Amino acid sequence: MPLNIETFSNAVGGNAFYKAITHPLAAEPARDLVAKLRASGPVAVYDPHNFLAAFDALYPLGKIELAGLFVQDVSQIGRAFQGRPAQPITELAHCTADTILIAGFDTAPAVSHLKPMLTNSAALLSFDALRLPEDMLTDKARYLSNLNFATNFVFFRDEAGDHTRLVTINYWGGYGSKGGSIWFRLFDGGGRAIAEWKQPLPGTNASIVLDSAEVRARFALPPFTGQLFMHVVGAAGHDIVKYALDTYGDAPEVLSCTHDANSWPSNRYAGLPAPATDEEVVLWVQNSHPNPIAAGEIGLNLMGDDTVVTLKKPIPAFGSYRLATAELLPRAQWPQQIEIRSGKHLVRPRYEVVRKNGRRRIAHPNVEREDLKLDAQLPKLGELLGKGFILPAPILPPERYRSVVLPTPMSTAQNHLPVKVTIYDKNGRTVHTHNFGNLKREDSIALAANEMLNGRIDGGYGHMELSYDFAAGSEADGWLHALFRYEDGETGHAAETSFGAHVFNTLVTYKGEPQSYKGPPPGLSTRLFLRVGPPPHDTLCHLIYPASLPWHETSDTALMLMSAKGEEVARRQLKIACGGSALWRVSETFSADERKAAGDNCCVVVRDTTCRLFGYHGLIGNRAFSLDHMFGF
Repeated sequence: MPLNIETFSNAVGGNAFYKAITHPLAAEPARDLVAKLRASGPVAVYDPHNFLAAFDALYPLGKIELAGLFVQDVSQIGRAFQGRPAQPITELAHCTADTILIAGFDTAPAVSHLKPMLTNSAALLSFDALRLPEDMLTDKARYLSNLNFATNFVFFRDEAGDHTRLVTINYWGGYGSKGGSIWFRLFDGGGRAIAEWKQPLPGTNASIVLDSAEVRARFALPPFTGQLFMHVVGAAGHDIVKYALDTYGDAPEVLSCTHDANSWPSNRYAGLPAPATDEEVVLWVQNSHPNPIAAGEIGLNLMGDDTVVTLKKPIPAFGSYRLATAELLPRAQWPQQIEIRSGKHLVRPRYEVVRKNGRRRIAHPNVEREDLKLDAQLPKLGELLGKGFILPAPILPPERYRSVVLPTPMSTAQNHLPVKVTIYDKNGRTVHTHNFGNLKREDSIALAANEMLNGRIDGGYGHMELSYDFAAGSEADGWLHALFRYEDGETGHAAETSFGAHVFNTLVTYKGEPQSYKGPPPGLSTRLFLRVGPPPHDTLCHLIYPASLPWHETSDTALMLMSAKGEEVARRQLKIACGGSALWRVSETFSADERKAAGDNCCVVVRDTTCRLFGYHGLIGNRAFSLDHMFGF
């Protein structure tokens, strides 16, 4: 059974209460509070915000002697906890409990309201005992402000010649943040905290770089594969902590990249590929909570087959486990897809594909929605939305790279998936369209663009767009996803990435689309972050200008080379055809003198006020490359 917690809603966003009680610094005070309640005799609980069940899911209250449950909202009267129905708070005056727990934060007003009803010497306790130190709060006036919990997890490894490097910038400064800091706690594979530190936030748009090799040396740590928890104090505009994460090695063949985790646990994830015959697919199961995951709580099943095979091992609090998918699904084989039954224990996990030739790549599955229903309106909106939902991805130069697309169902409502893929050259001209048909949920069809192009495309590269094909079927949920895999024919190296579709570049809006990174739809501008890799790696970027309806004929795109301090060093302009793309490298776009002036840990900010671009970034070495989609801010 999944944890009885609410983590995220697309209607209201993130649940700050969930983050407040699962924060690493809240765990010990929470256990102390439970111990006090168990030792205190009869306990009356005032639960005005319906927080009690979520707290109990993470810190079980089973042995507490419950004298009564009281609520404020009339509609909540009668809901049960441990078999006891809730009463209106006005009935608290008749309760003789020794202790009263106020299940909430910022409880001074509630204490004032309750005092006239208290005729005995009952002790008052509350979740305020779990509060973080004041210097870790961004919004000191409201504890459960999402800005107080701008937190995230990072897959972090430094062992056997393998390293990780997190790169982001202080984008919060652009929304008015001043000062602030980042608090880090590093957990090893067993969930033990092995390092903790705080560092100040740099200036606006200045670089933030964290290398596992440096961290390991600074704290004299043994080899580790675990997770890094980060908490940004002083966030503004966004409570989401975004980053690019490179995995690199002492050997040049070790190179891959992924990006920020979705910081809200889901009950299911999908888009995990089964291994090919020369591969092992490893799912890194990383516990995001301060309590252990019991044996049997994590499971895998093939997409379209609800036969779930569970992991019969517990995972400690904040611990990590290397789960080869073949342990549970030995017959699964590419291009089959695997669903992860995570029970809301995991912030979006990572997976690693290990090939027999020693090459590896790392990527992530995506949140599989259980709240979606099929949208009968989508097939009827062609004239208004044109192409509608578009999922764009690069086609790298086909004479060297094989570019593969695999549609991936990403909601439990999706039993059929009517999709097609359209290939465009760099100037936005249609080259080829392939209709997958109305795929069944269990269908897994991977298609290489090269096989449709005969190895050539005008201009040397282009992009593909996955979209709904309503001529083949009408089932659509607006949550169209796919996995894109890229194979280098010269080196044998590979990279992969996955994402979901959006409506792009139209003034007509539908259910929050076209999305805006900040503010209401439509999103018609671009601000993307491109980390610049350290030597000897070059940095590539593939910018795509998708449009659901015709928009500006060309983009007006600025590429701004920024120093580590967030200062602009040089600028170039790009004109990308509507429906087209641009593949470029930092070394070819900015001169050696400009790159030298930008210095170490520089970056590029991609800015366009005329249209929304979608971008992919990667590093190029002499024997390996990486590729993933970029983040906007």
